Amino acid sequence: MKKLLIYALFFVAFAVKAQEGYFSAYQVVVEPQEVEMIYKLTNDYFTANKPTGVTVSLWENHFNDPTNNFTHSIVFTGSLEDLGNMYARDGGDSWTLFLTRLNQHIKDGFSAFAGTSIAHWGDLMQDYPVQTYYLLDVEDSEKFIPAMTKYNNAHNPAGSLLMVGNITTGRSSDGGSHWIIRGYKDFKGALGGVRAMRTEAQQAASDKAWKEQAATNGGVNLVRSGTRVRLGQW
Repeated sequence: MKKLLIYALFFVAFAVKAQEGYFSAYQVVVEPQEVEMIYKLTNDYFTANKPTGVTVSLWENHFNDPTNNFTHSIVFTGSLEDLGNMYARDGGDSWTLFLTRLNQHIKDGFSAFAGTSIAHWGDLMQDYPVQTYYLLDVEDSEKFIPAMTKYNNAHNPAGSLLMVGNITTGRSSDGGSHWIIRGYKDFKGALGGVRAMRTEAQQAASDKAWKEQAATNGGVNLVRSGTRVRLGQW
Protein backbone atom coordinates (compact mmCIF):
# COMPACT_ATOMS: atom_id res chain seq x y z
CA MET A 1 0.00 0.00 0.00
CA LYS A 2 3.06 2.24 -0.24
CA LYS A 3 2.02 5.82 -0.91
CA LEU A 4 -1.51 4.83 -1.80
CA LEU A 5 -2.96 8.30 -1.32
CA ILE A 6 -4.08 9.99 -4.45
CA TYR A 7 -3.20 7.50 -7.13
CA ALA A 8 -6.22 5.64 -5.76
CA LEU A 9 -8.41 8.59 -6.69
CA PHE A 10 -8.70 7.34 -10.24
CA PHE A 11 -9.96 3.91 -9.24
CA VAL A 12 -12.67 4.51 -6.62
CA ALA A 13 -16.26 4.13 -7.78
CA PHE A 14 -19.46 3.42 -5.93
CA ALA A 15 -23.22 3.32 -6.49
CA VAL A 16 -25.79 3.51 -3.68
CA LYS A 17 -29.28 4.80 -3.11
CA ALA A 18 -29.80 8.55 -3.02
CA GLN A 19 -28.69 9.97 0.32
CA GLU A 20 -27.83 13.33 1.85
CA GLY A 21 -24.39 13.26 0.29
CA TYR A 22 -21.40 11.23 -0.79
CA PHE A 23 -17.78 11.11 0.31
CA SER A 24 -14.44 9.48 -0.34
CA ALA A 25 -11.55 9.42 2.13
CA TYR A 26 -7.82 8.65 1.89
CA GLN A 27 -5.86 7.94 5.05
CA VAL A 28 -2.06 8.14 5.14
CA VAL A 29 0.95 8.17 7.43
CA VAL A 30 2.97 11.39 7.45
CA GLU A 31 6.10 12.04 9.50
CA PRO A 32 5.88 15.09 11.82
CA GLN A 33 8.47 17.06 9.88
CA GLU A 34 6.46 16.65 6.67
CA VAL A 35 3.07 17.86 7.95
CA GLU A 36 3.67 21.52 7.14
CA MET A 37 4.60 20.67 3.56
CA ILE A 38 1.58 18.38 3.15
CA TYR A 39 -0.66 21.24 4.23
CA LYS A 40 1.09 23.76 1.96
CA LEU A 41 0.88 21.56 -1.12
CA THR A 42 -2.77 20.71 -0.47
CA ASN A 43 -3.68 24.33 0.22
CA ASP A 44 -1.85 25.64 -2.83
CA TYR A 45 -3.42 23.11 -5.18
CA PHE A 46 -7.03 23.17 -4.02
CA THR A 47 -7.09 26.94 -3.54
CA ALA A 48 -6.34 27.25 -7.26
CA ASN A 49 -8.12 24.08 -8.44
CA LYS A 50 -11.14 23.46 -6.21
CA PRO A 51 -13.43 20.76 -7.69
CA THR A 52 -16.84 22.18 -8.57
CA GLY A 53 -19.40 21.39 -5.88
CA VAL A 54 -16.94 19.34 -3.81
CA THR A 55 -15.57 20.21 -0.36
CA VAL A 56 -12.00 19.06 0.31
CA SER A 57 -10.85 18.67 3.94
CA LEU A 58 -7.49 17.78 5.46
CA TRP A 59 -7.67 16.14 8.91
CA GLU A 60 -5.21 15.11 11.61
CA ASN A 61 -6.05 11.82 13.36
CA HIS A 62 -5.44 13.13 16.89
CA PHE A 63 -6.71 10.48 19.34
CA ASN A 64 -6.66 6.89 18.07
CA ASP A 65 -6.05 3.29 19.07
CA PRO A 66 -2.91 1.36 17.94
CA THR A 67 -4.73 -0.36 15.07
CA ASN A 68 -6.04 2.94 13.71
CA ASN A 69 -2.79 4.89 13.70
CA PHE A 70 -2.83 6.72 10.38
CA THR A 71 -1.86 10.35 10.92
CA HIS A 72 -3.86 12.31 8.32
CA SER A 73 -6.75 11.98 5.92
CA ILE A 74 -8.02 13.87 2.91
CA VAL A 75 -11.80 13.73 2.54
CA PHE A 76 -13.90 14.75 -0.46
CA THR A 77 -17.63 15.40 0.05
CA GLY A 78 -20.39 16.43 -2.33
CA SER A 79 -23.30 15.21 -4.39
CA LEU A 80 -23.05 12.03 -6.44
CA GLU A 81 -22.92 14.09 -9.63
CA ASP A 82 -20.21 16.47 -8.40
CA LEU A 83 -17.99 13.72 -6.99
CA GLY A 84 -18.47 11.71 -10.16
CA ASN A 85 -17.42 14.71 -12.24
CA MET A 86 -14.34 15.19 -10.06
CA TYR A 87 -13.19 11.63 -10.64
CA ALA A 88 -14.02 11.77 -14.34
CA ARG A 89 -12.06 14.91 -15.17
CA ASP A 90 -8.45 15.04 -16.30
CA GLY A 91 -6.53 17.33 -13.98
CA GLY A 92 -3.77 17.86 -16.50
CA ASP A 93 -0.15 18.72 -15.70
CA SER A 94 -0.97 20.64 -12.51
CA TRP A 95 -2.75 17.59 -11.04
CA THR A 96 0.10 15.26 -12.00
CA LEU A 97 2.63 17.62 -10.46
CA PHE A 98 0.57 17.87 -7.28
CA LEU A 99 0.41 14.06 -6.97
CA THR A 100 4.13 13.72 -7.51
CA ARG A 101 5.06 16.34 -4.95
CA LEU A 102 2.53 15.15 -2.38
CA ASN A 103 3.63 11.54 -2.50
CA GLN A 104 7.24 12.58 -1.91
CA HIS A 105 6.20 13.67 1.59
CA ILE A 106 3.99 10.70 2.51
CA LYS A 107 5.60 7.83 4.40
CA ASP A 108 2.92 5.26 3.66
CA GLY A 109 -0.68 4.69 2.67
CA PHE A 110 -3.17 3.33 5.20
CA SER A 111 -6.62 2.96 3.65
CA ALA A 112 -9.10 4.40 1.16
CA PHE A 113 -12.88 4.11 1.33
CA ALA A 114 -16.08 5.78 0.20
CA GLY A 115 -19.70 5.95 1.22
CA THR A 116 -22.65 8.17 2.00
CA SER A 117 -23.82 10.66 4.59
CA ILE A 118 -27.37 9.62 5.50
CA ALA A 119 -28.57 12.15 8.08
CA HIS A 120 -27.45 14.94 10.38
CA TRP A 121 -28.65 16.81 13.47
CA GLY A 122 -27.40 20.31 14.21
CA ASP A 123 -26.53 23.44 12.26
CA LEU A 124 -24.35 22.65 9.24
CA MET A 125 -23.58 26.36 8.85
CA GLN A 126 -21.63 26.39 12.12
CA ASP A 127 -17.95 25.40 12.26
CA TYR A 128 -17.01 22.18 14.07
CA PRO A 129 -13.26 21.64 13.53
CA VAL A 130 -12.83 19.00 16.27
CA GLN A 131 -14.76 15.80 15.63
CA THR A 132 -15.09 12.49 17.45
CA TYR A 133 -15.75 9.56 15.13
CA TYR A 134 -17.21 6.13 15.77
CA LEU A 135 -17.00 3.18 13.37
CA LEU A 136 -19.90 0.77 13.89
CA ASP A 137 -20.81 -2.75 12.86
CA VAL A 138 -24.55 -2.44 12.19
CA GLU A 139 -26.53 -5.65 11.85
CA ASP A 140 -29.74 -4.16 10.45
CA SER A 141 -29.54 -0.74 8.79
CA GLU A 142 -33.31 -0.61 8.26
CA LYS A 143 -33.76 -0.61 12.04
CA PHE A 144 -30.63 1.35 12.95
CA ILE A 145 -31.37 4.55 11.02
CA PRO A 146 -34.98 4.97 12.26
CA ALA A 147 -33.89 4.30 15.85
CA MET A 148 -31.08 6.86 15.57
CA THR A 149 -33.42 9.37 13.97
CA LYS A 150 -36.04 9.06 16.69
CA TYR A 151 -33.45 9.43 19.45
CA ASN A 152 -31.53 12.37 17.96
CA ASN A 153 -34.61 14.31 16.90
CA ALA A 154 -35.35 14.68 20.60
CA HIS A 155 -31.96 14.53 22.32
CA ASN A 156 -29.24 16.10 20.18
CA PRO A 157 -27.90 19.03 22.26
CA ALA A 158 -27.35 22.51 20.89
CA GLY A 159 -23.74 23.45 20.19
CA SER A 160 -22.71 20.24 18.44
CA LEU A 161 -23.28 18.50 15.13
CA LEU A 162 -24.06 14.82 14.69
CA MET A 163 -23.76 13.04 11.35
CA VAL A 164 -24.41 9.41 10.47
CA GLY A 165 -23.62 7.49 7.30
CA ASN A 166 -22.30 4.25 5.88
CA ILE A 167 -19.28 2.84 4.08
CA THR A 168 -20.09 1.35 0.70
CA THR A 169 -16.62 0.39 -0.57
CA GLY A 170 -13.28 -0.10 1.11
CA ARG A 171 -14.73 -1.77 4.21
CA SER A 172 -12.28 -3.46 6.53
CA SER A 173 -12.60 -7.06 7.69
CA ASP A 174 -13.26 -5.70 11.19
CA GLY A 175 -16.92 -5.32 10.20
CA GLY A 176 -17.31 -1.54 10.18
CA SER A 177 -20.34 -0.70 8.04
CA HIS A 178 -21.56 2.65 9.42
CA TRP A 179 -20.05 5.71 11.04
CA ILE A 180 -21.12 8.44 13.41
CA ILE A 181 -19.30 11.77 13.67
CA ARG A 182 -19.91 14.22 16.50
CA GLY A 183 -18.59 17.70 15.74
CA TYR A 184 -17.53 20.23 18.38
CA LYS A 185 -16.43 23.85 18.22
CA ASP A 186 -13.23 23.21 20.24
CA PHE A 187 -11.33 20.62 22.29
CA LYS A 188 -13.16 21.59 25.47
CA GLY A 189 -16.41 20.55 23.86
CA ALA A 190 -14.93 17.31 22.54
CA LEU A 191 -13.37 16.35 25.87
CA GLY A 192 -16.53 17.15 27.80
CA GLY A 193 -18.79 15.45 25.27
CA VAL A 194 -22.52 15.89 25.03
CA ARG A 195 -23.03 15.19 28.73
CA ALA A 196 -21.39 18.51 29.55
CA MET A 197 -23.92 20.23 27.27
CA ARG A 198 -26.99 18.84 29.07
CA THR A 199 -28.67 19.55 32.39
CA GLU A 200 -29.15 16.66 34.80
CA ALA A 201 -32.78 16.36 33.75
CA GLN A 202 -31.87 16.38 30.06
CA GLN A 203 -29.24 13.71 30.65
CA ALA A 204 -31.67 11.51 32.55
CA ALA A 205 -34.18 11.76 29.70
CA SER A 206 -31.42 11.05 27.18
CA ASP A 207 -30.21 7.98 29.09
CA LYS A 208 -33.75 6.56 29.14
CA ALA A 209 -34.26 7.23 25.42
CA TRP A 210 -30.84 5.77 24.61
CA LYS A 211 -31.79 2.46 26.23
CA GLU A 212 -34.96 2.41 24.14
CA GLN A 213 -32.90 3.16 21.03
CA ALA A 214 -30.47 0.34 21.82
CA ALA A 215 -33.36 -2.10 22.19
CA THR A 216 -34.79 -1.24 18.76
CA ASN A 217 -31.73 -0.55 16.56
CA GLY A 218 -31.32 -4.14 15.34
CA GLY A 219 -27.92 -4.68 16.91
CA VAL A 220 -24.89 -2.38 16.83
CA ASN A 221 -21.29 -3.01 17.91
CA LEU A 222 -18.56 -0.39 18.30
CA VAL A 223 -15.53 -1.21 16.14
CA ARG A 224 -13.37 1.80 17.03
CA SER A 225 -13.45 5.47 17.92
CA GLY A 226 -11.13 8.45 17.74
CA THR A 227 -10.91 12.22 17.46
CA ARG A 228 -9.81 14.16 14.40
CA VAL A 229 -8.87 17.82 13.99
CA ARG A 230 -9.38 19.74 10.76
CA LEU A 231 -6.23 21.40 9.46
CA GLY A 232 -7.74 22.94 6.35
CA GLN A 233 -10.81 23.01 4.12
CA TRP A 234 -11.31 24.15 0.54
